[in-house]
Amino acid sequence: MKKIYVLDTNVLLYDPQALTRFEDNSIIIPITVIEEIDRFKKDMNETGRNARHVSRLMDAFRKEGSLSQGIALESGGTLRIEIYEEKVMKRLPPELREERGDNRILAVAVDLMESQKDMPVILVTKDTNLRIKADALGLNAEDYESDKVAIEDLYNGSATLEVGGEVIDRFYSQGWLDLEGDHYPNQYLLLNEKGNAQHTAVGRYDAASRRMVPLVKLDKEGVWSVFPRNLEQSFALDALLDDNVKIVTLVGKAGTGKTLLAIAAGLQKTAEENVYTRLLVSRPVFPMGRDLGFLPGDIEEKLTPWMQPIFDNVELLLTGHEGEKRHSKGYKELMAMGILDIEPLTYIRGRSIPNQYMIVDEAQNLTPHEIKTIVTRAGEGTKIILTGDPYQIDNPYVDAESNGLTYVVERLKEQTISSHITMTKGERSELAELAANLL
Repeated sequence: MKKIYVLDTNVLLYDPQALTRFEDNSIIIPITVIEEIDRFKKDMNETGRNARHVSRLMDAFRKEGSLSQGIALESGGTLRIEIYEEKVMKRLPPELREERGDNRILAVAVDLMESQKDMPVILVTKDTNLRIKADALGLNAEDYESDKVAIEDLYNGSATLEVGGEVIDRFYSQGWLDLEGDHYPNQYLLLNEKGNAQHTAVGRYDAASRRMVPLVKLDKEGVWSVFPRNLEQSFALDALLDDNVKIVTLVGKAGTGKTLLAIAAGLQKTAEENVYTRLLVSRPVFPMGRDLGFLPGDIEEKLTPWMQPIFDNVELLLTGHEGEKRHSKGYKELMAMGILDIEPLTYIRGRSIPNQYMIVDEAQNLTPHEIKTIVTRAGEGTKIILTGDPYQIDNPYVDAESNGLTYVVERLKEQTISSHITMTKGERSELAELAANLL
């Protein structure tokens, strides 16, 4: 049965291609949405670019017929712009009669629901409160779930296998182990002997040979004097140091060591082994809590508050926990030498980034489209690391199930050049671990 979908502005700002994703159903765009898109189109961020893209799409559709009458889409559905009537607004509850964008969209949806008895009318919005209001009015309301990944079903990157003790012994003696069954490429495996929890082995599944192979061996200096403190960190360092793995995703709560391990491995591969020409560290610019507004100074001074967490991690690697100097160079000297570069994601569009070790921190604040933009910047020889916590999101247009980080994890889990590790054990401090678990 065909349906009528009324789209909210945030759906189009989140995914400009949403107009093509409703199959053979009817799409209604309230005129209020067009007005709101127009207000966003001058923004120089991803939201502004999406707004401009939607405007271009709508203009192209306009040339195919009258948008007020409705035009046919290639999917078999139709697209129409609907103008709300004030008399419909008067039928809403008194609390919803104020001339606001959300209320006008509700008025359009209510009018369609009352006039189109033969087709279900569904309001599609990423605004939780608008869905609640719609439900109170008897409207069907849904979130836009085109790119959603159920967080509880997210691939975690590892598995535990119960095997006989002789299997573990064979792995240690020959240095590899043939495996039966289905496993994801670069999935990390923990072998446990049945009835003997002390007899274990860990390794990584190599899809080409269909074997479990050992993790990378660290020398006595570690990775820029950093050693893994738990099994998950051992998995992470193995993926971060493997040059055949071109994209690594590290998902975990605060304090699990995601960013620190990624930067340590990046410095090892650039400053020590010269595998990559530069370590590029970036993160999206989203404030936690109330924004302080415009910051004074030149571009470097403006960006310092946003990039300070990266500086803190680099400084920790260079000086150590006890404050002793581990390396002769400071992070500013590494930046002056071109070995280290720290910049926001704002300026990455249009660039080509070859032969670099690129870390994108706080990637959970990015949309799937933004993640695609970043990953497609990778030139020959570049390795990309995405780190983040899906439960700490500051971007109002994404949530734990629709952000770019979880999208990449799920889409690339079957690719041989991809590796994913879920990190759950905090190592920052006892206090940080307690806060992450209980607060």
